[in-house]
Amino acid sequence: MTRRFGIDDVRPQVSGRTLPSKAVVGEVVPVSALVWREGHDAVAATLVLTAPDAKQYSIHMQQEVYRPDYVHAVFVPDTEGMWRFRVDAWGDVMATWRNAVSKKLAAGQGEAELANDVAHGIDLFARAAAQTPAGDREVLEEVAALLADTSAPLRERIEAGLSEEVLEILAEYPLRELVTHGPVCDVLVERREALVNSWYELFPRSTGGVDSAGRPVHGTWQTTSVALDRVAAMGFDTVYFPPVHPIGEVNRKGRNNSLTPVEGDVGSPWAVGSAAGGHDAFHPELGGEAEFLAMMQHARELGLEVALDFALQAAPDHPWATQHPEFFTVLADGTIAYAENPPKKYQDIYPINFDNDPDVLYAEIYRVIMYWVELGVTTFRVDNPHTKPVNFWQWLISEVHETHPEVIFLAEAFTRPPRMFGLSKIGFSQSYTHFTWKTSKAELEDFTTMLVDVADVSRPNLFVNTPDILHASLQTGGKAAFAIRATLAATLSPLWGVYSGFELYEHEPVAPGSEEYLNSEKYELRPRDFESALARGESLEPYITLLNELRRDNPALQQLRQVHFHEVYNDQIMAYSKVDAVTGNAVLVVVNLDPSATQEAMVHIDAEAIGLNPGESFDVHDLITGATYTWSTDNFVRLIPEANVAHVFRLPNVAPERREQLAFRVIPDHDYRP
Repeated sequence: MTRRFGIDDVRPQVSGRTLPSKAVVGEVVPVSALVWREGHDAVAATLVLTAPDAKQYSIHMQQEVYRPDYVHAVFVPDTEGMWRFRVDAWGDVMATWRNAVSKKLAAGQGEAELANDVAHGIDLFARAAAQTPAGDREVLEEVAALLADTSAPLRERIEAGLSEEVLEILAEYPLRELVTHGPVCDVLVERREALVNSWYELFPRSTGGVDSAGRPVHGTWQTTSVALDRVAAMGFDTVYFPPVHPIGEVNRKGRNNSLTPVEGDVGSPWAVGSAAGGHDAFHPELGGEAEFLAMMQHARELGLEVALDFALQAAPDHPWATQHPEFFTVLADGTIAYAENPPKKYQDIYPINFDNDPDVLYAEIYRVIMYWVELGVTTFRVDNPHTKPVNFWQWLISEVHETHPEVIFLAEAFTRPPRMFGLSKIGFSQSYTHFTWKTSKAELEDFTTMLVDVADVSRPNLFVNTPDILHASLQTGGKAAFAIRATLAATLSPLWGVYSGFELYEHEPVAPGSEEYLNSEKYELRPRDFESALARGESLEPYITLLNELRRDNPALQQLRQVHFHEVYNDQIMAYSKVDAVTGNAVLVVVNLDPSATQEAMVHIDAEAIGLNPGESFDVHDLITGATYTWSTDNFVRLIPEANVAHVFRLPNVAPERREQLAFRVIPDHDYRP
């Protein structure tokens, strides 16, 4: 049935309201809708919110500046759980009356011609006063009385009903007619760390250092605990470990992915399982549950959250291979199929078949993940989730969240957008992205615009590198390339990540044209001497630490939904601003994308995008160098890779009355929008 008023294009909503959109505690959530009616009478709208505790809140929606007939409002959830909202449209009889009498007065119409309008106004203000609390009520009653006083001049009587004081009262306590309810939409609100987080990846087995002969020593939970001090000192929030389980002996890979391992080769941790146990066991050389819990306690004391890899695959000697062969695909010759991603072959890994015996398999996987959750693990990086059934993930994440809604799942899904965003829609809190391969200005701007478009569904974790991905730009760009990529990742998204060795500028590929590291840590122990590199000035640690400080100190860098690109007359320089709609904090980032040469250009500032007036001068404070400059519309920048690859400017705080409008300057309109 068609509603009394049109309420269309309500956002955010996902998959026809069959799935919730996403938000976190403290995040500014923009809500918009296209609201329309017949004729010329005014229509307005109210955002009606229902919190997880069933309390209701109402927010008056504003007319959008950039899109006619659209209304918007923002809300900031303060608790986790399922929030619900709807947009109610209603006839704004007061606005209709004001419009009519203003036009008639302007046209010179007099008392006789406006008699019916005056009488209607008396009735409207009397009705409005009746629903308004004492104090403000008297103001509206006085307007009604003055309208009825024919001894006063007509213009004076009518203008009393048009005053700023009256408009403010009516905005707070509107007189609504023909209220029409819009569809109810869900917003799943998670803890803030699902959106605002910096990750550091390290291999616990590589933390053991070297012996007196210089040979690597296998790390333990004790040596891992010591390594966490450095991670915390750099300002990271989450430390992520690749699989920490026993590693298969059968078909074990040697160094650099060799098929001919030699004695002492440790194998790939993603080849999960051996006679020592499977997904619910610790690698014997790391230590057991007690040592793990001691490491976890130290991480908590440092303010670090520990994330574990959840890799649903098995080595040929995993206990599942003998106890549950139905978990795998058995070939015609009776062997179990190993993993392939042509031309790559993973002879040391059996992929799981989710269709043979789903009831038993699902129960076993749930048992495994709950073992780790009950040990205190609340974040999981999920390996290749796009190669497993999406309905399985929806089931598993829902089951875990039933008792532990605080658990965060990061999808390592370097795949096509429908799969990537589909996983986000059904429950993954975060997702890897294709950021690593976006290097040009055009690519980065288009990529970031896409991320804003899908912010109601997907939270991008921008890793600068991974054990699998050493991008060509890092192989050949020198130290400046590492600083550039860190700057972009840390400021474009509130989520970013670094794999250990990035700060040491590790850049050698196993072969020309490959993105695999030479002497990859996936297949051998890689102890690193971070302290010596730092002492020699050969470490990016200080800059990474600074970036994490800037992210903590500037709420603008903690939000995903609002970014604006400013015009720069040089394709090697990119400039973008971010504004936090709650605090008004504003940041402008100007980056040299060329690691090999000095670049200079004029940066043209869109003043309205940072809450200023066109042509207005303002101070910018460089948070990297400490320098302060006075800027206006067009400004000269010069960035020298050897000295400084970027400016991160703190801008003047945006005035409160302009903040909400900035949240709606970027209108999602991509094909990617769910």
